[in-house]
Amino acid sequence: MSTREAINGYCCFSPGLIGLIVFMAGPILYSLYLSFTNYNIYQAPRWIGLANYRIMLTEDPLFWKSMLNTLYYVALSVPLNTVAGVLLAVLMNQSVRGIRLFRTLYFLPSVVSGVAVALLWQWVLDPNFGLINTFLARLGIEGPGWLTDEHWSKFSLVLMNLWAVGGSMIIYLAGLQGVPRSLYEAATVDGAGMLRKFVSITIPMLTPTIFFNVIMGVLSGFQVFLQAYIMTGGGPNNSTMFFAYYLYNKAFKDMQFGYASAMAWVLLFITLACTLIILRSGSRWVYYEGENPN
Repeated sequence: MSTREAINGYCCFSPGLIGLIVFMAGPILYSLYLSFTNYNIYQAPRWIGLANYRIMLTEDPLFWKSMLNTLYYVALSVPLNTVAGVLLAVLMNQSVRGIRLFRTLYFLPSVVSGVAVALLWQWVLDPNFGLINTFLARLGIEGPGWLTDEHWSKFSLVLMNLWAVGGSMIIYLAGLQGVPRSLYEAATVDGAGMLRKFVSITIPMLTPTIFFNVIMGVLSGFQVFLQAYIMTGGGPNNSTMFFAYYLYNKAFKDMQFGYASAMAWVLLFITLACTLIILRSGSRWVYYEGENPN
């Protein structure tokens, strides 16, 4: 490679590199520095060492409350979305008339604005005149306070999250259409029924797609924020005070930017640990075509 070609190459990727350093790497490293300081934006950061982390882990009960709320949300929403997405994709993979219209209808909610969806579900889940409780009242059933009862509030937001399952459905559908038809034909010759084909062919061949969606679901779950911000404000009794929303409150309501930066780095390491655990477990249950399944 000549010097001129090298210079041209550096000129081509330098805008992206500069943007990465200035707009991503710079702020990330600066937030790491702020996590060891007391900073309220009105005064210069004051170095306090590990005090933010010590207070967070030993003196702040809302830190652990918000973390447990977030773990509950992730542990419930990821499996439910995985099961619902796979089953819906299987249904949308059938060769029936009008299937493209149904695929579009199921996918549309995933592209609607998050704020609009939150406001819609705030009305649907309203305990007094919401759609669900009105329907239950007609059946003679007293509906719960979906967003006003701390025993139901987190589950209500998990239920709301299923509204956008069409996004993962499309990815599962793409995975299903990559499964060789010859496998199903051979299973039919061997006398396998629909359930046997689903368990022995569809699921194993779909595991790489499931693997991807689970990782993305976990990352998204740990960042849940909008639902609590718009619908519940963290209540009732802090039952929907998710970690990202608590971090937001610390930064932009309490003006504790150093403490919020420390929380952000804790969240980073927790999500990194969860992702690494999932990646390590993948070798035991993810099957790639051409591999020996044992």
